[in-house]
Amino acid sequence: MGPIRKLLIPFIAAALALLVLLKLGSWQLDRLAWKENLIVQVEEGVSKEPVDARGPSEWQRLAETDDYRHVSVTGRFLPGAVFYYTALSDPAGPAGGPGVMTYAPFETTGGWVVLVNRGFLPQGLDGEHRRLALMPPQGKMDLTGLLRLSEKPNWTTPEPDPADNIWFARDTQAMGDVLNVGPADLAPYSIDLDAAFTPPGGLPQAGETIVRFKNDHLGYALTWFGLAATLVGVFLTYAAGILWPRDRRDADRS
Repeated sequence: MGPIRKLLIPFIAAALALLVLLKLGSWQLDRLAWKENLIVQVEEGVSKEPVDARGPSEWQRLAETDDYRHVSVTGRFLPGAVFYYTALSDPAGPAGGPGVMTYAPFETTGGWVVLVNRGFLPQGLDGEHRRLALMPPQGKMDLTGLLRLSEKPNWTTPEPDPADNIWFARDTQAMGDVLNVGPADLAPYSIDLDAAFTPPGGLPQAGETIVRFKNDHLGYALTWFGLAATLVGVFLTYAAGILWPRDRRDADRS
């Protein structure tokens, strides 16, 4: 079999693999552009005037661009609370470090319920201060804050602590189940209150939303393109060995 025929199948396989790697790299560049545009939209939306929070008729149309949208809602707090574990390394208010975000059910004037993140409680708070902080405001209220889409835990997420109602993922559906809120009535998002809604006692400390997006697409793109370049180099080395075997190169040098 001639050297060209020996290279035919490896060439086809390498060409197909190269096309796949280049396609993956290009896709990650498209995702990078999309993510950067989304970040700009979110940063602009945080500072905009609030719009009405989406009701049940719009829940099916929620999209990633709704995350961090500045919204308003009217209603009253219901009894109960659940907690989302976090650590504030750069808090907007005086309290920081490890602690929890306090989520309370809020019944809107439309009859549906949304979980409202009233703010941060630092770890180690004594019992009386914690009790006072967890007392929800009474009566009808007009609230504003940032809409946060629900998130589902993955295999790396710790299980919730049922004894203290502490969660490690912002899973509003599971939180609603603990608070005895029916899934048909519960919004598939929560609302992080604006800092202005921090009570006079200072806790829960509202306005601590971390506006952050994971954006590794450039690194992924460089990885795929790097693998494509490596594949080309390996194939050229292999092809050189077929077309110009060692004994032929030695004969040419003698």
